[in-house]
Amino acid sequence: MRTSILALCLSAGLAAGAAGAAPCRKAAFEGEGYAVCEAAAGDDLRLYLDDADGVRLGTFERLGAMLEGQGRRLVFAMNAGMYHPDRRPVGLYVEDGREVSRLVTGAGPGNFGLVPNGVFCIRAEGFAVIETRAYAAKAPACRFASQSGPMLVIGGALHPRFLADSDSRYVRNGVGVSADGARAWFVISDGAVNFHSFARFFRDGLGLADALYFDGSISRLYAPGIGRDDFGFPMGPIVALAAPAD
Repeated sequence: MRTSILALCLSAGLAAGAAGAAPCRKAAFEGEGYAVCEAAAGDDLRLYLDDADGVRLGTFERLGAMLEGQGRRLVFAMNAGMYHPDRRPVGLYVEDGREVSRLVTGAGPGNFGLVPNGVFCIRAEGFAVIETRAYAAKAPACRFASQSGPMLVIGGALHPRFLADSDSRYVRNGVGVSADGARAWFVISDGAVNFHSFARFFRDGLGLADALYFDGSISRLYAPGIGRDDFGFPMGPIVALAAPAD
């Protein structure tokens, strides 16, 4: 069953990329529903935190308005990392080559500190999800980067602390990347799932060897192509795909 689901997901993703179809779709895996949005290397995918005046964007509506003023439109967007009460990123955050917040390498409380955690990196040649210690050792050149945690899938293995029967269940979102870095998939669960189930969707449902958790109870998605415009409290970092305005 997993092989057939994997083949279906991958073929759908390749077909969408080849045909220029809508980047977001609905998916099902092991009885759970998910929304999946896909970006390819060369797409206008970026991380956003503040507007031009240094004020936190916080909402999809404000981000969309800012892009509209630049002659671009918002295709999809998702919260992209944990943040402090003032919505500053908890760990590393890089925007357009500028380091806004430093890398945190130690273990700590909460999901962010459940090591191994990692960094989502956007660079000229594509995307990467890099475990934090490996990132610190390499210091790769990322145009955009957001640190979060825990890692969901590391080199094809689930995070060692995840339990299949865990009763810690939330709506969750995260990102996974293809082995060649050419594509990234942004996923949010329709309902409450545990870490083990969520990570299996990336590994066994999408066939991805590396994936990173973004957040849980505040997880939100803007994807008008599938009827999503989630509402909630203001966010910190946001990842978004933009396109030229029609």
